[in-house]
Amino acid sequence: MGWVGRLFDARDTLARMLLLDLSGVGYLVVGIHGTPTAAQWTLAVVAFAVALALHRRPLANLVGQAALLAVAFGLVEDTTINQVGASWALLELTMSARRSRTIWLAGAVLAAIDLTDSIGDPPRRFASGLFGLIVEVGVPLLLGLLIRTTRELGRQAEQRAAEQQRRRESEERAARADERGAIARELHDVVAHHVASMVLRVGVARHVLTDLDPRVTEVFDDVHGTGSAALAELRRLVAVLRDPDGVRGDAALTAIEPAAVPAALDAAVDRARQAGVTVEADVDPAVGALDAVRGLAVLRLTQEALTNVAKHAGTSARARLTVSVVDGAVHWEVSDDGRGRVPAAVPSGGGHGLTGMRERVAVLGGRLEAGPSGTGWRVRSTLPAPAPPAAAPAPRAVAPSEPEPA
Repeated sequence: MGWVGRLFDARDTLARMLLLDLSGVGYLVVGIHGTPTAAQWTLAVVAFAVALALHRRPLANLVGQAALLAVAFGLVEDTTINQVGASWALLELTMSARRSRTIWLAGAVLAAIDLTDSIGDPPRRFASGLFGLIVEVGVPLLLGLLIRTTRELGRQAEQRAAEQQRRRESEERAARADERGAIARELHDVVAHHVASMVLRVGVARHVLTDLDPRVTEVFDDVHGTGSAALAELRRLVAVLRDPDGVRGDAALTAIEPAAVPAALDAAVDRARQAGVTVEADVDPAVGALDAVRGLAVLRLTQEALTNVAKHAGTSARARLTVSVVDGAVHWEVSDDGRGRVPAAVPSGGGHGLTGMRERVAVLGGRLEAGPSGTGWRVRSTLPAPAPPAAAPAPRAVAPSEPEPA
């Protein structure tokens, strides 16, 4: 806020009054014709003191300044100090009063005091008094109402901006909740299904296979216990990710077998080509050997990125899809030249595609980068290789005294 804005800020009344009093002292010292009389000094000092003491109470300040003005009309010739004090008090009241009735009543009182002093004057002097009344009462009212309206418009603009920010944050939270819920579904449907199947099969093997070496039985017990613990941890992770109130039906995603990922990527590329986008695809066949979660992530990222190309770069744009697997890490990238024909009507939406993609990549320990590239746009990510499983405990040595298995 500049110094002009601070001059009329509602919190800086004391600064305005100090400036007004200093201006009044300067007028008495160098601006008034002749030497100020004792009555002028007395009325001016009292007006200065009232303005400083009541700077937080504009109505009381106006009453005091109006009373001093009425007294000054009967005692002194030059009433400029008291007129300015009364006018400024009216300005302060206009800027801060809660009810408009108070403003107009105060203006009427101040106008009545001026008109009372002009009664009986010659026509020319009375006309001059009316002009002075416009300056003394009309200008403070107009300036105060202007400042009041500007403040109100500023408050409304701040409220609208805050409401828009809250709405945007709410939409982003809803989008993140949708994506978390969708990822939780996939974790439950893919990972939990396979882990539960392994645990179930190990449990069946423990009961079906009899007369096993105790060391084998111990391994079965360890695998069964570890799998059960993994299932419990997975359920807790799904519970953290899933937000039942935020997940909508359109956010539900289905699982896919890892071996079907290359064919699904080809289908996504074909759909983009059918929409008019020229797509060059360079997909490493090794994506078919990825784990289910990362394979599905690559597919969803590709579908979202190619959809964004058609939506934002135009259906005649040229895009390139690159997917490679290096040392177990998946390097994925989609770029476009941005030279397609922009659709006449782009579907309106929350614009949360990139947010969802970042959420999905972050869950897998990766990071998504998106931004301009030449005349087009590029989005890429690296999904790190999964952490190697913990080493299995060494088999328990069989003591020489123990009987060897049959």
